[in-house]
Amino acid sequence: MSVRNASPGTRRAAATIAAARVASFPPQIAAGCRVLVLGSVPSVRSLELRQSYAHAHNLFWPFMGELYGAGFDLPYPERIARLNASGVGLWDVLEYCERSGSLDSSIVPASEVPNDIPRLLAEHPSIGAIALNGGKAQQVFARRIAAAIPAVRSAGLAVLALPSTSPANASIPRALKFERWGELLKWAPRPS
Repeated sequence: MSVRNASPGTRRAAATIAAARVASFPPQIAAGCRVLVLGSVPSVRSLELRQSYAHAHNLFWPFMGELYGAGFDLPYPERIARLNASGVGLWDVLEYCERSGSLDSSIVPASEVPNDIPRLLAEHPSIGAIALNGGKAQQVFARRIAAAIPAVRSAGLAVLALPSTSPANASIPRALKFERWGELLKWAPRPS
């Protein structure tokens, strides 16, 4: 029996087993960036729309709306422009990996290839903080990236371990998540 003709449960199981190659977007960063937000790798919805944090229930853009006036009510290019003008850049810890679906827990660890964050930090010496969006970004950063950052550069670099804005992370109340994400304002204050 082919998977297409199988029962819905069998099709879901087959889809879970089959991991697809997922690639990150290019960094969305401007000169003068002070804080770099790093996610793990784009979700299925983000890949479909070619927009970071595109899932309607992800809290990233609502938080950026409250902090920097860069919320879902604006077209995507304008959200990015407002973040960049505020000193905030976006990228992912992984250049690519294999994953079925959108959950970080579905990433195949042996397939993880990190983005060249050390090079980006060398090119943008104004970055004073890295904000890691969720546990997977924190894990990959610690395991595959942190040791590659030269000591002279990492000495003055703050690394913020923030709660995931993903709708899959429902264990932390929204208000507490937002309070933690407010830490970005220490490095990239609200525009006047």
